Amino acid sequence: MIPEQLVDLSRLQFAATAMYHFLFVPLTLGMVWLLVIMESVYVMTGNTVWKDMTRFWGKLFGINFALGVTTGITLEFQFGTNWAYYSHYVGDIFGAPLAIEGLMAFFLESTFIGLFFFGWDRLSRPQHLMVTALMAIGTNLSALWILVANGWMQNPVGAEFNWLTMRMEMTDFWAIIFNPDAQAKFVHTVSAGYVTGAMFVLAVSSWYLLKGRDIEFAKRSFRVAAAFGLASAASVIVLGDESGYTVGEAQQTKLAAMEAMWETEPAPAGLKLIAGINSAQAKNDWQVEIPWVMGIIGTRSASKQIPGIREIKARNRERIERGAIAVAALETLRQNRKGCEPGRSDIVPAAQRPVQAGQCDDTDARRALESYKGDLGFGLLLKKYTADVTKATPEMLEMAVNSTVPAVAPMFWSFRAMVGLGFAMLALFGLAFLSTLKTACMQKPWLLKWAIWMLPAPWIACELGWYVAEYGRQPWTIYGVLPTHLSVSTLSVNSLYGSLAGFIGFYTVLLVVEVYLMQKFARMGPGSLGTGRYDNEPAHHAGAAA
Repeated sequence: MIPEQLVDLSRLQFAATAMYHFLFVPLTLGMVWLLVIMESVYVMTGNTVWKDMTRFWGKLFGINFALGVTTGITLEFQFGTNWAYYSHYVGDIFGAPLAIEGLMAFFLESTFIGLFFFGWDRLSRPQHLMVTALMAIGTNLSALWILVANGWMQNPVGAEFNWLTMRMEMTDFWAIIFNPDAQAKFVHTVSAGYVTGAMFVLAVSSWYLLKGRDIEFAKRSFRVAAAFGLASAASVIVLGDESGYTVGEAQQTKLAAMEAMWETEPAPAGLKLIAGINSAQAKNDWQVEIPWVMGIIGTRSASKQIPGIREIKARNRERIERGAIAVAALETLRQNRKGCEPGRSDIVPAAQRPVQAGQCDDTDARRALESYKGDLGFGLLLKKYTADVTKATPEMLEMAVNSTVPAVAPMFWSFRAMVGLGFAMLALFGLAFLSTLKTACMQKPWLLKWAIWMLPAPWIACELGWYVAEYGRQPWTIYGVLPTHLSVSTLSVNSLYGSLAGFIGFYTVLLVVEVYLMQKFARMGPGSLGTGRYDNEPAHHAGAAA
């Protein structure tokens, strides 16, 4: 059996590197479309302030992009170094979208980001705008393919387990691409990135306005960020509702944990705003809820029930028991698999081929595996407690059942913190956008200070969202198929401690470099382009429209 400490350290290392990486990703996703908007206005109006805006914000975008790529490369290598059995088990499927991302999307964005920075004097205005747009498309395509891979981990469709190879094999490529979980996750994630980019531009522009510097530049940037941010924040909330529905369809355990729903409630279930969670007694001591809302979000119906944790555990117990039969049948077939593979009869002498009952030709074992293959993953949960699942005790079965539900309190409060930040950002962008309708209102100090203080909010919300998505999937790497404790490589604990410390140290240095460079060039402002300062509005006041 795999040591639990090895599994925990492997999970911690991947979580740390992934969360560091996602400090850079959302800003890249959001700022690139702001650059497209700014440069489009420049091409249409010829007003050079819009060109300078594109170049200045593009410089900050480039710093973030470079450091984001550096942190992202490590993640893909970890699948081979730290999660070798996972890579073997699902690599044929999981690797396909990642390979497409590298060959198509990453090369596209990397190529055009070079043309973006070095093509200003070599390309016409429309040509350079096309480069910027293709850079934005490439960036979002990267997110698409990565989230297709992640969506398959959440809802493994279009694949089937082959006991001869002990691998999941792709049966329907298009089912994987159009997986509802993957599509909902993609639009929700990129919209969150758009909010992050808009908040960054809004906060920095607010700082300029409070300082009374680069006013012409800052007001235009503020307007664009406010409008783009308002649309994006509204999209995140709407698309978050769609994500809630897909979770309710494919991962009812996660939904029940997010809502601290211990018992199955009459349809439609209410949405808990806050609750006193008592995990020891599996109940809420008190709660404040809005009737009907969760039922509508989770089922798109007023009559369908959302199962509670107790009911889910009872179902999972049955699935683990059936899965144990599948595991035992699989092991029976695998013990004497020599000669079972197609074509092996020509290679293996007849005297060495298995012929005894219960071996390769054991129709009972084959029938049992086929009958319970859908629950095989649940049977594998028992491998954490015993090497022979047929000898699992009632206590082991109970531990396996309990492990199928993530800790409720962290899920419940993380989700609510994320949603609360989302609505706070929507309110800020809404007020900021209204303030742009009258130029003087844009300089209200309380609004500008609020924008600056809210700068970390989208990053916190994004990290909380990923925590809910990934921790809520536990105890699975592939939901319902491959348990996390079976996915890791055979490594020494000391090597994991060393690599974990090294990654955290290195990534912390990169983060410090990012913050230093972003702050340095943001403080310099558009003057760093060598075009001078924008301290006054133009006399004709064309900036209100252009």
